[in-house]
Amino acid sequence: MRELTKFICFIIIITVVFIAFPNRGYAQEKATPQEVFEKIREAREFLSQAGTGLEEFNKKNGPWVFKDTYVFVFDCKKGTILAHAIRPQLIGKNLMGLRDIKGNSFFAQLCAAAQTSSGGWVEYWWPKVGETEPSRKISLLLQVPGTSYQVGAGIYDEYKSIAELNALLK
Repeated sequence: MRELTKFICFIIIITVVFIAFPNRGYAQEKATPQEVFEKIREAREFLSQAGTGLEEFNKKNGPWVFKDTYVFVFDCKKGTILAHAIRPQLIGKNLMGLRDIKGNSFFAQLCAAAQTSSGGWVEYWWPKVGETEPSRKISLLLQVPGTSYQVGAGIYDEYKSIAELNALLK
């Protein structure tokens, strides 16, 4: 009977801790499509005014890494990543021919979307940070005025449609 009482007390304590501290290190907060769009717009503004500043996008603890995502900088003419805080090994690599597990040449699709004034979301399969198996990711790429750069970021989401996301851009 004494062991049962200890077990019940343990369960009560654990329950109280989870109720009192619901998001303290147990789950990473997810970025919303609207937050991604706003952060990309901020990044675009930063780069168009600064004219440089790519190194800021390579900092893991910098302002361009937030919640469960990050902003990267691309050059569609060269097909290369110019800045990437999470996977610095990609910097300088030509990724235009890179395909996901479903055969999508997603950097080419992102660059095509960036040619429009409002950009566009692109769906592809890419591993989450710290994982090796690809998950559905949807990213947005926007042109940086006055430069050859494009800035992008994405979210992992199994349900949002591209049409629904593109409606946010209007």
